[in-house]
Amino acid sequence: MTIMVKRRTLLLPALAGAMCPPSPVWAQVTGRMARVGWITAQRAASLGPYIATFRAALADLGRVEGRDLAIEFRYGDDVVERVPPLIDELIRLPADVIIAQGVAVNVISTMNLKVPVVYVTSGDPVASGFAESLARPRPNMTGLTFMSVEFNGKRLELLREIVPQLRRVAIIANPEHPGEQNERAFSIDAGKRLGLAVQFFATRTPDDLTAAFAAMASDPPQGLTLFSDGFAVQNRGRIIDAATRLRIPVLAGWAVFAESGAVCTYGPQLSASYRRLAYYVDRILRGAKPAELPIEQPATFEMVVNLKAAQALGITIPPAVLLRADRVIA
Repeated sequence: MTIMVKRRTLLLPALAGAMCPPSPVWAQVTGRMARVGWITAQRAASLGPYIATFRAALADLGRVEGRDLAIEFRYGDDVVERVPPLIDELIRLPADVIIAQGVAVNVISTMNLKVPVVYVTSGDPVASGFAESLARPRPNMTGLTFMSVEFNGKRLELLREIVPQLRRVAIIANPEHPGEQNERAFSIDAGKRLGLAVQFFATRTPDDLTAAFAAMASDPPQGLTLFSDGFAVQNRGRIIDAATRLRIPVLAGWAVFAESGAVCTYGPQLSASYRRLAYYVDRILRGAKPAELPIEQPATFEMVVNLKAAQALGITIPPAVLLRADRVIA
């Protein structure tokens, strides 16, 4: 059972520039159906709910599939090498704008395409080389990032609130994820401030995960947090199962982890970002250039508590945490 509670919204500086009204000039020829291409290295099932949100947001903007809009999806099915030829397919359609998601953003950034690109990524666009700054995207690429590094410290604070005896924390992180160094720096500072011993486990591959939990087994930490990215999402079941066997509560950034058995998540509401993605696509189809649209950071955040997972570990969630939760899974 999932109990809906409330939602909080935080507007960040990068949001301001993207809130201006759409240009009145339509990019597409009158009477011509606009064609949007979607490229991702992931499988279709992993994005189903977010695509539904994206479609609904387009409809709210007056764009109806089959009437004045066509969306062409291309999935790499977890094989990054499939992405370049799939992008070529979208170009040949031709697509009026291409949406790149996840790892596909890194691939498309190397191709110097003339077609406008809007992306959603969990990484840092500046560290990835996609932009000079959030306010200055590449001439032909802009979009949204899920990364909010300061929330890594907030999650450690929340973990200590849930586990009062917390002294040692393990953090699983993919060092190849753009922005990971910034996330690590925030976590180290927060750990020092909270008096916590923080141990990092670099996990690029499933074998790295096996090695990380083998190292934890002899003296398990009292809590574990994750830096959210595509690798962590794809391996979330394995991570949470391994932590549960060692009686380690897991706290992460995205709701999908709580839905999969983590004790708690606190971070961006991804569905809100996918709604904003529709806004960006609409703006470009109306004639806006990507360089005119600043890159957005998360604007809406949520806390999700999994009571069932906590109870299985013998953890009592403090009433103050439950009161702040946007969703409680019981």
